[in-house]
Amino acid sequence: MRLAAIDIGSNAARLLIAEVGHDITGKPLFNKLNLVRVPLRLGFDVFEKGEISKEKRGMVLQTMKAYSHLMNAYGVDHIIACATSAMRDARNSEDLIRKIKLETGISIEIISGELEASIIYENHIAENMDTDHSYLYIDVGGGSTELTFFADGKLVFKESFNIGTIRLLKDMVDDEKWNQVKDVIKTRTRNYKKITAIGTGGNINKVFSLSKKKDGKPLSLDLLKDYYKEISNFSVEERINIYKLRADRADVIVPALQIYINVMRWAETEEIFVPKIGLADGLIQHLYSELEANKVL
Repeated sequence: MRLAAIDIGSNAARLLIAEVGHDITGKPLFNKLNLVRVPLRLGFDVFEKGEISKEKRGMVLQTMKAYSHLMNAYGVDHIIACATSAMRDARNSEDLIRKIKLETGISIEIISGELEASIIYENHIAENMDTDHSYLYIDVGGGSTELTFFADGKLVFKESFNIGTIRLLKDMVDDEKWNQVKDVIKTRTRNYKKITAIGTGGNINKVFSLSKKKDGKPLSLDLLKDYYKEISNFSVEERINIYKLRADRADVIVPALQIYINVMRWAETEEIFVPKIGLADGLIQHLYSELEANKVL
């Protein structure tokens, strides 16, 4: 069986196509067949003007048409499509969603930041959590940052904050918003076991790649601070050349590092693990669980 997930974020849209098999115990195995990322950068319109421009609406529609053709070519059986922060904020997102449904048949659901965090982490947690540690999951996007905290094997809190890389680039995050994040972390992680940070998002994945660390090894807070200072010293064009970054990664990687560093400092954690999971991965597994619950499988 083949499943597809579409994630329309504030910086990029992603289509993930996966084949689902099973091991000898019947546990599902998800094999990625293709991942297609398109840098739509909706947040640059929405966070400044409150709506998606005509040009960007056309880009979104063309992207969804291309995704539809790809899914047909792969013989996808079931699909799930979600949009996050930029589409949540855009006053004309519902009109665009209707047009996409009409022209492609793809139904897009705008999801809350809290649901976004749950979908990303629900399967990873089940596989990797033990009761000897507390875990702070940090997901940094273009429009928002989701924090999810687990201790003693249970969910303690999950919060979504309108602090994202594009909002920071646009100088739209004031001290009050930062203090809100700091207060939540300081008050709600107090008196728990030592915190292990786990980071997701395209930027922390890129930093992990730059570090040349082996999979499963953490990045230190000091290393993130060093990268922040080093990369900040270069222009976007220089970052593209020196670090071999895409243009749509070169500008947002510095504000992303700023968010991870602040969250880790306030949580008093010195290391962050980067499992390279994302919303699209979570959506595939979420879709599978829904199909199983509805006895479609």
